[in-house]
Amino acid sequence: MHLRSLLAAAAAASVLLALSGCGLVGGVAAAQSAGTPDRLPVGASAELGPDDGFIPVGESVALTDDVPAVTQLDSRLRDALQRAAEAAAASDVRFTLVDGWRSARYQQYLFDQAVAQYGSVDEAARWVKQPDQSKHVLGEAVDIATADAMDWLNRFGGEFGLCQIYANEAWHFELAADDTGTCPPQLTDGSAG
Repeated sequence: MHLRSLLAAAAAASVLLALSGCGLVGGVAAAQSAGTPDRLPVGASAELGPDDGFIPVGESVALTDDVPAVTQLDSRLRDALQRAAEAAAASDVRFTLVDGWRSARYQQYLFDQAVAQYGSVDEAARWVKQPDQSKHVLGEAVDIATADAMDWLNRFGGEFGLCQIYANEAWHFELAADDTGTCPPQLTDGSAG
């Protein structure tokens, strides 16, 4: 989970509307109302770098990029994403990530910022997990950058084992599908599991 991903999803809301043909889906409505800052506070980028898995706001990385946010992903997740990306390319959908693996230090920073923003540990936990609970720190989660890729993964990702885990985070995917390609029911938010 990632705070800046909220803004990326909010910016993608109009694309999701066009793709879905209906209203806002997943976490986009929550993202629009969350009031999340569009960048890390001053000084954060000086403290965090590529070795932490940090990807600057407004940038994304490809699955083939040689950066820790990608190279430190669990190999099973990376392989599933690559297979899905190859299949999605046939529909002119390209996968990029705004987040992948994160250091515990980076995750703690994000959690602390969420507590400051939302005013409590409980509310922050809806959006950001503490390092010892984060799948990003284990390299077992990614945040997808674009609405078309989120939509594609929600429709076809289960075939590759990839599932949206939290209803309030349309961008967050993990390996979670069963052997038949069925994803588990989405959790309301990060505090639910």
